Amino acid sequence: MSATLAPPQPTSTKEQRRIAFATVIGTTIEWYDFFIYANASGLVFAAAFFAPAGDSLATLVAFASVGISFLFRPLGAFLAGHFGDRLGRRTMLVLTLGLMGIATTLIGLLPTYAQIGIAAPILLLLLRILQGVSAGGEWGGAVLMAVEHAPAAKRGRFGAFPQIGVPIGMLLASAVLALMAGVFAPGEAFLEWGWRVPFLFSIVLLFVGMWVRRSVDESPVFTALAERKQRSNVPIAKLFRFHALLVILAALTFAGNNAAGYMTTGGFLQRYATDPEGPHALPITPVLLAVSVAAVVWLATTWFGGVVSDRIGRRTTYIIGWVVQLATVFPMFFLVDTGEILWFTVGISLFTIGNGLTYGPQAAFFSELFPASIRYSGIAISYAIGAIIGGAFAPMIAQAIVQATGSVISIGWYMVAITVVAFIATLLIRDRTGIDLGPDNEEEQARNPIYGARG
Repeated sequence: MSATLAPPQPTSTKEQRRIAFATVIGTTIEWYDFFIYANASGLVFAAAFFAPAGDSLATLVAFASVGISFLFRPLGAFLAGHFGDRLGRRTMLVLTLGLMGIATTLIGLLPTYAQIGIAAPILLLLLRILQGVSAGGEWGGAVLMAVEHAPAAKRGRFGAFPQIGVPIGMLLASAVLALMAGVFAPGEAFLEWGWRVPFLFSIVLLFVGMWVRRSVDESPVFTALAERKQRSNVPIAKLFRFHALLVILAALTFAGNNAAGYMTTGGFLQRYATDPEGPHALPITPVLLAVSVAAVVWLATTWFGGVVSDRIGRRTTYIIGWVVQLATVFPMFFLVDTGEILWFTVGISLFTIGNGLTYGPQAAFFSELFPASIRYSGIAISYAIGAIIGGAFAPMIAQAIVQATGSVISIGWYMVAITVVAFIATLLIRDRTGIDLGPDNEEEQARNPIYGARG
């Protein structure tokens, strides 16, 4: 009976533009919230919430609190994947954005350790866990809304829209923190109350994002699945029964990208460069502005990576990105360790080039790996596991390496190792650029995904 139903209808150009705008806005807000925490963890939270542990341990614990949220991303991915494959992509996008915005706003209202004692860090960690649950489910929905609405020949381009929302969110987070630290609440005022304003600003962004996301139509692929009654009853079980190896390989590709992102724009190098007891002790505001510059470079290369993947293939674009990332690891750390803000900016900006080339095509790459009925679950869980492997504790590991060796350059070998693993995982995945994403193609997408001719 399902064979007589019409195939998924192509989305109009006007609707494609509206969806592209909605995915950029929504993802920007989601990751603004997430990165505000990552930046504040290195600049503020060690003193505000973990001070009794002592300077060195407090910094490690603050960075560990960043990583804790990653451990709960799989929970968000499981929940959003299950209901996203059962109830729709659009519904989960609205719910995950709301959860993130509320958690972020509440962090801005939290009393410090000096005010309420041990309850302060406990509440902070609970809210960070809610951010992790939200982040684990949000990305998959945003990606599928963009990619499943896109023409096959422009899937990389449209998939890059939710991807560039991440560096835009990073740029916005760094810029708002820099304004507070350098203009509106410099010095002690920033540590006392200025850091709270960017968190409280999230409630305004939340209302904007909810309005935008509710205005878009459901994915045509999911609509076709619902009409044909091809939705999986337990998509997670089906995913791991038939595609467990593919989930692992996809997760490892993202691990290399995620580790690089959290090393540069995600918190660690900001703390290293501004640490009053460290070798450089640069002012907070110039360092945040440097990170903003790097976020712009990351944005541009992410967009370029998505667009060029439509022409040369997803896997080829990834391979170029990994080569660039490997080539810039040690130059980046050498430049950072000069202690000069100009070279700090050049170093982290240089490293974001490879990071962008492997991030731009990711939305289309992941979407083309999994059959329609379990696609949300597949990409969300692969993304969440990769985030744990690559980014969860990268800042904490880096801090421990610096404390043990006394040199930031020694972290380069850690970055080389995780990049090589991601490179190998990419080579083991078959390139499926342009494959039909509709429900009629379930059998073809279920075929062996390991390295070989285009599937």
